[in-house]
Amino acid sequence: MELHIGIQNIARELTFDVDQTAEEIEAAVAEAISSNGIFIVSDTKGRKALIPASTLAYVSVGEDEPRRVGFGHA
Repeated sequence: MELHIGIQNIARELTFDVDQTAEEIEAAVAEAISSNGIFIVSDTKGRKALIPASTLAYVSVGEDEPRRVGFGHA
């Protein structure tokens, strides 16, 4: 699953491939925000990002889409 994280006052977003479900990510974000804590996410390669909840702008969770190739209509 692909995860996009926007951070306040930073132009680029963080993108991660994660093994967690959308519900697990949603629960972790909600917990971090409600406790004014840190949102921790691990990608499929074992790397971690620790983001203070107060700096989160958005978290977008979605399924991976295969890249489209060619000129035909889908």
